[in-house]
Amino acid sequence: MSLNNITDRLLKKAKSYLTEKEVLNLQKAIDMSAQAHGDSQRKSGELYISHPLSAALLLTDLMMDSQTLIAAVLHDTLEDTELAKSEIRKAFGPEILSLVESVTKLSTVRMKKSWFPFGKIQKQEIPEFERQIESLRKMLVAMAEDVRVILIKLADKIHNLKTLEHLPTEKRERIAKEAIEIYAPIAQRLGIASWQGQIEDLAFPYALPLEYESLKKMTIPEIKIREQYLKSVEKRVREILEKNSIKAHLSFRAKKWYSLYKKLQKYDGNLSKIYDLIAFRVIVNSVEDCYAILGVIHSYWKPLPGRIKDYIALPKPNGYQSLHTTVFCDGGQIVEFQIRTKQMDYSAKYGIASHWVYKSINSKRLPDKNDLKWLRDFYNHQKNIDSPEELAKSLKTDLFQDRIFVFTPSGDVKDLPRGATPIDFAYSVHSDLGDKCAGSIVNGKMVSLDTILQNGDIVEIVKKSNSSPKTDWLKFVKTQGARSHIKKYLKM
Repeated sequence: MSLNNITDRLLKKAKSYLTEKEVLNLQKAIDMSAQAHGDSQRKSGELYISHPLSAALLLTDLMMDSQTLIAAVLHDTLEDTELAKSEIRKAFGPEILSLVESVTKLSTVRMKKSWFPFGKIQKQEIPEFERQIESLRKMLVAMAEDVRVILIKLADKIHNLKTLEHLPTEKRERIAKEAIEIYAPIAQRLGIASWQGQIEDLAFPYALPLEYESLKKMTIPEIKIREQYLKSVEKRVREILEKNSIKAHLSFRAKKWYSLYKKLQKYDGNLSKIYDLIAFRVIVNSVEDCYAILGVIHSYWKPLPGRIKDYIALPKPNGYQSLHTTVFCDGGQIVEFQIRTKQMDYSAKYGIASHWVYKSINSKRLPDKNDLKWLRDFYNHQKNIDSPEELAKSLKTDLFQDRIFVFTPSGDVKDLPRGATPIDFAYSVHSDLGDKCAGSIVNGKMVSLDTILQNGDIVEIVKKSNSSPKTDWLKFVKTQGARSHIKKYLKM
């Protein structure tokens, strides 16, 4: 895409939801960035200015505010050009300067082979490991202070991944693995599925080239067969919906490559067990229509036992909502249906970023205080961590590990890492409940405190005034919040 084309698309998309004054400020930022970068080129041979403009263009897909777009356009100027902080502050104010500075600080985050998701940490590598973990801590602290910083960084990462072929082999592999192990999980944790998928699929061929080629060779023929089959299913579904006077938008798409690769690992490479290789999506206007369509589909095709998932009544920890059902369709073939409203579909793609969508020309909704509770909790807990090894473990557990949701007896949802115990649950409710925990009841049955909780469990904590944390608890608790409270109590 030519530079003029990128600029035109960026301004056109910005004009569709920003005010005239905000678009003029964005144009001023483009001019400032272009002048600062001058004739500098990327490894691909393109003018360097094309990179920050492409990052900003990605952010318009999320309809981000003007401050975020301007900061994205300027995000490399402090590090790579002679542009002074004072010039940015004078032209755009302290908020935008702060965003640019925060993104600049994140440019120091690098991952080597010794970083925590890969292999074991060798003693001689600890100094480098400490630096890397501290860099990642800074990134997550910046994210806690203003999540727009990490959104700019994610956009920056996506565009860089699109031009990886121009870099040396070793550097390509490092950047690709960093993207899959660090940036994709952050996008997932923020609920931005569209960006998570992009990051993983752009990085996959470079991080695991042999596995990527093998997967494509194995699945492309099957995908083509299933696509042909689903075209006939789509025709059938349209007839069914018309007969029942329900309006809906229908689509189907193949599973993302890296997502498919991970799922196949769970099933020993057995493709026949992947029911959502191509998922059928039904988008409707209301929640009532979601349940109506679920009922209609089940009246025509038998559902597989245990494969009906109601993420509308019980959203995933990152806010994802949808109804999923897997049915024995025409000819006995198994098909997964995903049913959701337009708003749920938008939120599924853009997650936390959907909070910046402009409701009218001059108003926007910022994230609710509960939308990033997990991030604020992590920020508060990590301030008390001194050991880089402990911080690495906390990062992997509290941020990058699979999540489950469990319920209090009154129906409140608690978001915990997979493998969490009743002690972790108790401390997630309140530190005093954790300190006074004497027993736990899960789904109406008394269980031991080291019991591993499952998705959807209802947990009740037995509290006694004379109870206190035990040293043994540290052997099985998963969350850093529980661990830090227990240690604090034991020290006292």
